[in-house]
Amino acid sequence: MAARSVIALVSVAEVVATELADHLERRGHDVHQARQPWEAESLLSGRGIDVVVVGDSLSQAEGRDLLRRHGGEGGPDFILICRPVDLVDKVLALELGAADVVESPLNVRELAARVGGLLSRRGRGSQELIVLENATVDLRSAMVMHRSGTEEQLSPGQVALLRLFLASPRKVLTRDDIIAAAPAENADAFDRSIDSRIVRLRRKLDTETITTIRGAGYRFDPPRQFAD
Repeated sequence: MAARSVIALVSVAEVVATELADHLERRGHDVHQARQPWEAESLLSGRGIDVVVVGDSLSQAEGRDLLRRHGGEGGPDFILICRPVDLVDKVLALELGAADVVESPLNVRELAARVGGLLSRRGRGSQELIVLENATVDLRSAMVMHRSGTEEQLSPGQVALLRLFLASPRKVLTRDDIIAAAPAENADAFDRSIDSRIVRLRRKLDTETITTIRGAGYRFDPPRQFAD
């Protein structure tokens, strides 16, 4: 199993740090927090950090100083949070090698997506994103992200079932096909339990792409973006 990616949150406002850490940890990342500059020095000197998010609780000069000492080739990628009026500071941070500069107030999901993008470019924490009508699914973290902003976790059996449909688009899968390739998570599963599994999966994904073919089985009809 690949090592988990590591994200450091340095002087990020507590309400943002709590939500962001929860968001990242549910996606399989390790998150460490440093409230004070001396804690950040200790954390970043230990190496092994992939991405550093520096909050605007630090002065921009202090944030750039951390970037100078710990960024650069072989170091972690830095995202600095700045206030909208700090245009000069934003430009200076980018010129010093910051991977990204985000203005506050910010959207935590957007910031998490930026962290995920940096991890992907580093070859870490790659996502398997499936975009459906009303939700996006990250198969790697088994997370369903609804357009409303709410999130739900898929069970291992639901991930296996969804992967089976994704591998067989527009093909009618019989109950026997599903039982063989994506068995239920308990030993009491019988033929008709497939119906219940499909209903629960459809409901969790809020999708109409999985249709029942009467007397035959089930078919996944990909959204337009899946088309060949």
